[in-house]
Amino acid sequence: MRATAGQTNIVEPRHLGVNQPAAPLQRAAHIEIGPLWARAGSLTVVALVVSWGLWQWRPCLVAVPYLDDNSVHEQMIRFAATRLAAGHSPYTSWFPYLGLGSPQFLHYQGLGATVVGAIGILVGPDAAFRWSLYLLLAGWPFAVYLSSRLLSLGTGASTAAAVLSPFLASATGIGYEPKAYIWIGWGVWTQLCASWALPFAWAFSWRAMSSRRAALPAAVCVALTVALHFETGYLALAGVVVIALFSTGAVLPRLRRTVLVLGGSLLVSGWVIVPLVVSSRWAAHNQVLANTPLENGYGAKQILAWLFSGRLYDAGRLPVVTVVLAVGIAWCAWHWRRYPMGRVALSLWAMGMLLSFGRTSFGPLTVVIPGSTDVFMRRFGMAADLAGLYLAGIGAVAVGRGVAAWAQAVLPKGRARRWRQPAVFAAVGVVSVLGLLPLLGQMDAYAARNAGAVSSQHAADRRSATQIGSLIDYVKRHGSGRVYAGMPTNWGESFTVGTVPVFKYLESEDVDEVGYTLRTASLMTDPEYHFDEANPGDYALFGIRYLIVPTGQPPPVPANPIMSAGDYHLFVIPADGYIRVVDTVGVLSANRDDVGSRSVPYLSSGLAAAAKYLTVAWAGGRAAQPTMSGRPAAGSPGSVLSTDSALPAGRASAVVQVRRRAVVVLSASYDPGWVATVDGRRVHTQMLAPALVGVPVGPGRHVVTFSYQGYGDYVWLFALAVVVLAALTLTSCLSGNVRRRLLSR
Repeated sequence: MRATAGQTNIVEPRHLGVNQPAAPLQRAAHIEIGPLWARAGSLTVVALVVSWGLWQWRPCLVAVPYLDDNSVHEQMIRFAATRLAAGHSPYTSWFPYLGLGSPQFLHYQGLGATVVGAIGILVGPDAAFRWSLYLLLAGWPFAVYLSSRLLSLGTGASTAAAVLSPFLASATGIGYEPKAYIWIGWGVWTQLCASWALPFAWAFSWRAMSSRRAALPAAVCVALTVALHFETGYLALAGVVVIALFSTGAVLPRLRRTVLVLGGSLLVSGWVIVPLVVSSRWAAHNQVLANTPLENGYGAKQILAWLFSGRLYDAGRLPVVTVVLAVGIAWCAWHWRRYPMGRVALSLWAMGMLLSFGRTSFGPLTVVIPGSTDVFMRRFGMAADLAGLYLAGIGAVAVGRGVAAWAQAVLPKGRARRWRQPAVFAAVGVVSVLGLLPLLGQMDAYAARNAGAVSSQHAADRRSATQIGSLIDYVKRHGSGRVYAGMPTNWGESFTVGTVPVFKYLESEDVDEVGYTLRTASLMTDPEYHFDEANPGDYALFGIRYLIVPTGQPPPVPANPIMSAGDYHLFVIPADGYIRVVDTVGVLSANRDDVGSRSVPYLSSGLAAAAKYLTVAWAGGRAAQPTMSGRPAAGSPGSVLSTDSALPAGRASAVVQVRRRAVVVLSASYDPGWVATVDGRRVHTQMLAPALVGVPVGPGRHVVTFSYQGYGDYVWLFALAVVVLAALTLTSCLSGNVRRRLLSR
């Protein structure tokens, strides 16, 4: 491969990335095979690894409800497909199913769901999701291999990194490893999508430091990473800085190219970043996880303990990856000055390790990271995984060269010379196979366990689908309210369809529910965690109309039985629904950081049961004036005569009869995108405790309509992205003289 300006030509595998091979490797130089055969052989090996993944992870294609967060991702894809087919953008739509609804595609990384949802219009959204999970997981070694080649690691190191990539197994299970994605794992599908973007973001950023032409693909890949997964986006952006610091070449050109890549990527991804920042005060900070390692990181002591015990890369087996990683780290450190790519890989690995320590180690210093309070810092270990694979690839080749040199030294000479080269290759092959056996054995067992769990769930789903399906059909036909079937913190966790709790199963059927908590950034997600199932007022406040409980178990509150099928019994609370006429009798002060804890006393009171709500002074702002600021009046403030709710389309309306000045409240999480009309006239909305949307009305009969209108500046942000891409193309493709002549006109 030809070197570019300012970059040492260090790509051949026999050199392991240094200018001159070490003496033992010189003696083994005659066993090298040609570059063409080396590339063909390496691609064959990577294809075999991918084929292994396609075989092992084929249960991903079985249609079953998910036990993990993949249920949320699949639901987002169904929602995206529906909205796109109707001619609407998911980014400006109301996602109604979890946490009393939210603009989920704005608060959360929604690009992957949007793209796969568009494909799902043609092939079915659920099938599109399953195939995306399957192919992205099984094919990831190709992404590692191709990015390694772009990073000039050489054929051998690139192949080794790709071969090791599907076998990572950490103590956390949330890194770049199968457990993070498959059915019995964590289901972090958006991370999987971004795992294909981050390697190329780093690779093209490396090339951009020595070639202006790479600035365009570098900025595009970094922006794509940001849009696919926010935590991975941080690693892509930080990686540009690290690569610039530790690359070769003159400082000023590197600085200019760094600014070009960072500035370009931030502007191109502005359509994701700007709405997120502008709307941040309306996105809840997860109070429940705020002081746990899940958000703050595990800390240096724990991470380093896992590293040195082998559990950071080889949990539950012999530390094969850890050993070759250590060799790669030592090799790159020893050749720090002569091997720029090794220096960069080592620096990226150190960056990932340090970031994964998180607030647990660095405390308030983490405020230098924009939006750090909303970041799950343990996820930054992804950088240590990816850079660790590159280092492990380098280390594996170094071990192979050492074995080859040893074999050359001990094999007999003279007439047996013609057997020496095959014997050397055999020795290297035996060591490689012995090293891979623990990885293959562990992952085969884990894949078999996953396959067994999926098969068991598929059988249970077929047995129970008719039973619980009849209850779900009734709910969908009659509508007008949410379903409650328990929570992760009570009997709901053991009330299942097969292994899947019913509250997760309902999500797979797109049933609007309360109980599957902490899934979104809606302002009601923390109050939902404190839902009191013994308080009838909470059912009214959360818009719960239906209860599904185990057959033989009484409902938590008085409700009318509707039907029973097998293990599942459906009840209805006739008076409750999405829309209610209420009095407001006081003020609650809250913000995105404490709305959950501050709403607990109100949720535990009897006020909501008596149709008495609180207005909210949000984030230091002024609350709406309560309707009952003096002595409370007796009796109900009014009633709902009829409703027409279509929350998946962002609409809800009701005909109400009001006795006195009151508020009509929609049981949906507050967002400034909600607009309301009363008898066709636009009226300002107000926030009611904990964080619901309401509109004031006077006495009489009224038609009240709520509709959601999302963030309105996407068109301008997309236009900006197009302009920036055009400018980057001009900058990357034209010579300096041509650019200067064009700009001088």
